[in-house]
Amino acid sequence: MKSLLLFLIFGFTVATSFSQSRINIIPKPVQVVEKTGEFRYGANTRIYTAPDFREIGIYLAEVLNIPASRVSILKTSEKPQSGIILQKTSAPAADSAAYKINIGEKLITASASHIAGALYAAQSLAQLSMTSAKATIPCGEIHDKPRFGYRGMMLDVSRNFFPPEYIKKLLNVLSLYKINTFHWHLTDGPGWRLEIKKYPELTSRAAWRTHKTWKDWWPTEKLYGKENDPVSYGGYYTQQQARDIVAHAKTRGITVIPEIEMPGHSEEVMAVYPHLRCNNTKGIPGEFCIGTDSTFTFMQDVITEVMDIFPSTYIHIGGDEAGKQNWKACTKCQKRIKDNNLKNEEELQSYAIRRMEKFISGKGRKLLGWDEILEGGLAPGSTVMSWRGESGGIEAARMDHDVIMTPGGYCYFDHYQQDPSTQPLAIGGYLPLKKVYSYDPMPAVLEQDKRKYIKGAQANLWTEYIPSMEHLDYMIFPRILALGEVVWSGPERDWEDFKSRLYHHYTILQKLNINYCRPSDKVDIIPQINAADKSAIVTLTTEQYKPEIRYTTDGSTPTASSNLYKGNFEVAGTSNIKAAIFRNGKPSSTSIDTLNLDFHKALGKKVVYNKLWNSSYPAQKEATLVNGYKGSLTYGDGQWQGFTSDLDVTIDLGDQQQLSSLASTFMQITGPGVYMPDYVEVSISSDGKTFTPIGKTINDIPTTDATLIFKTFRVDMGKMMGRYIRFFAKNHTGFLFLDEIIVY
Repeated sequence: MKSLLLFLIFGFTVATSFSQSRINIIPKPVQVVEKTGEFRYGANTRIYTAPDFREIGIYLAEVLNIPASRVSILKTSEKPQSGIILQKTSAPAADSAAYKINIGEKLITASASHIAGALYAAQSLAQLSMTSAKATIPCGEIHDKPRFGYRGMMLDVSRNFFPPEYIKKLLNVLSLYKINTFHWHLTDGPGWRLEIKKYPELTSRAAWRTHKTWKDWWPTEKLYGKENDPVSYGGYYTQQQARDIVAHAKTRGITVIPEIEMPGHSEEVMAVYPHLRCNNTKGIPGEFCIGTDSTFTFMQDVITEVMDIFPSTYIHIGGDEAGKQNWKACTKCQKRIKDNNLKNEEELQSYAIRRMEKFISGKGRKLLGWDEILEGGLAPGSTVMSWRGESGGIEAARMDHDVIMTPGGYCYFDHYQQDPSTQPLAIGGYLPLKKVYSYDPMPAVLEQDKRKYIKGAQANLWTEYIPSMEHLDYMIFPRILALGEVVWSGPERDWEDFKSRLYHHYTILQKLNINYCRPSDKVDIIPQINAADKSAIVTLTTEQYKPEIRYTTDGSTPTASSNLYKGNFEVAGTSNIKAAIFRNGKPSSTSIDTLNLDFHKALGKKVVYNKLWNSSYPAQKEATLVNGYKGSLTYGDGQWQGFTSDLDVTIDLGDQQQLSSLASTFMQITGPGVYMPDYVEVSISSDGKTFTPIGKTINDIPTTDATLIFKTFRVDMGKMMGRYIRFFAKNHTGFLFLDEIIVY
């Protein structure tokens, strides 16, 4: 407890001492002009509002601990000389979310043309008050409006259920950072979470499973329990609870979009309503039968009740990862294909989506789905959420469909955010704060006339490995602050500036009792390699703001007297760089970050791929395996090259040389299907035609280990002469990922 208290105090000290700026708003406003002085507020401060903005005035009063009785409607003839004014501009702004604030020592005037802009002005003032140690707000001017209209976050409550009180608390914090859309993933195989009066078994049975954790339940027969059974795990939101959450979200400027999965991810529905299954199925399938009209009757009945609860324009119907094997074997589905002149099961899925789109649009709403709804033809009027990278979103935009960008590499908050060996178990991947902040939702390759279809971006949080509210907080914060700035502010990114403002917001998260992920002490050592000169320019960076970093280049452990990092530095030849953050003369962490720069014999040489890489993970293509760059903790960093076949490459060294050894590093993380090779084998040749086997190294890492593991496979080449090296790695299953082949 004492160490935690010291950390909280230290965090607060950092927040108030490092940054020179006093206006530290996230997301960063379009324009900020700081001025000297400060506005002091207290219980006697008056808040004047336009009639439309009165509720926002009451909200701001609550944040500032000002009695609600001090909020009043601003009269036409009234010209206050002190207090806070929330005024409505006479001419509508081009953007309803735009606002302006002028903060003087006696008077704050916030102006907006719409209630959305007034709310965002209030949230900016709330941030400034909450980052101040006293009841003050620094003087200055703020002009602001968002870059994108859709700024979202998705929460999966099927795999783990979270109570209504937590959902409301989360919405409050999302609103503070100008997130305006909450995508609520309410149904999936592990549990149905919304009361549907016409189908009571969805909540009396399909909302309850036999195991508390998804991890324990998923490998079983996937059985379901019953409500009020003491051994069942689950829960659901009554329609009244859902309405309350929607109403609360509205007061915070947030639209709630419900997601009801179809045609896949529906094991819980199939378990309680088996007449919706395909015929000839074994066990509990995950897909609705598209060949029976009962499926569409069910979905339309459900969506009708959902639309009565949720007034959102969008209704999300999922549409992702539907297995099609049962459709191929189902006589009803095959008859549907024949009767409608469909080519295959992809077009059968498109038929289902189009049919639901027609129903939803007929009710004055819009269908929203994951990018698989593109397969087999996109239904008219549909909006696409692009999660499998950006390609689906680009394709949809080029077809004149609206798009929400949410690619896994930048927006999946169920991925690890720091070194997995130090983190709670996650599904895999690696998405640190800096990478979230680096994202630009507008694809550079998209034509100018199609860019209007990119409506924004959202974070996605799937909860397979997130059983508690504290853990959920940890995965969301502070990454959602970074994404919030990505979708609100302009395309320019200044990582150091963001960190300086973020340090103030750790204080806010502490005050709100948010269990956020603390900034890491890890030092990222980033080289810019010049292969020809065998040199590199090295940058050291960290999540900490203005840390004291000490480093060495000879492999020795950094001490308080080692080189102090002041900026980029150059190293020549093979170097072993070590770095650490120091506080009070001691390393802040027991681990020392290391980078071995290997200017080896294969660096920059020609590589011939006898089997090509997987198109989704090309990394740096032909240059990847001999470019001198090691991979980081994620296979999505552009340095790990992925293969779904055996790995088989030939390196041409350019001339005959004496060869001593070869080393290659692979990763394993079994959650997303990444495994070590069964073995690696090396052969050499003088003419590139006849190869002599030199050595073979067998893998000893078990596939049962689910943690992130790196293994270097080494082969002794016995000082033999050769020009060509053939490197072969046997794929065990799934993906192989390799970052560099080092030859001496």
